[in-house]
Amino acid sequence: MKPFWIVSLIVIGVLLIIMGVLYFIGRKAQKKRAEQEKVLESSAQVVTMLVIDKKKVRLKDAGLPQVVLDSTPKYLRRSKAPIVKAKIGPKIVSLISDPEIFDNIPVKKEIKAVVSGLYITGLKGYHGKLEQPTKK
Repeated sequence: MKPFWIVSLIVIGVLLIIMGVLYFIGRKAQKKRAEQEKVLESSAQVVTMLVIDKKKVRLKDAGLPQVVLDSTPKYLRRSKAPIVKAKIGPKIVSLISDPEIFDNIPVKKEIKAVVSGLYITGLKGYHGKLEQPTKK
């Protein structure tokens, strides 16, 4: 039977290797996220829209263009996403909302939102009185 300290050194060594790998994967993911944020900010524009409906649905049931579904990774196609149906000008469009602002979007109200492609990244203003959502 091996002494306890040899087994514990091996376990500590394996844990250090796993932590190192996770650290480098996390840094790589942060850099990729920062690049994506720059692209979203460069193409962002403020749009006035009337929000018709909002809910969390699967991407294939959301009414998004086929190009969006094809470019989505397979493991994310079944997950639920925050979808907002809004009327922008004469068109009714399905947009994907940022999960952080999804609860703050009022239904059946006119809002000014920062939109980048099909992605709502922020809210600028509201028409009328806004009810704050209750915290869960």
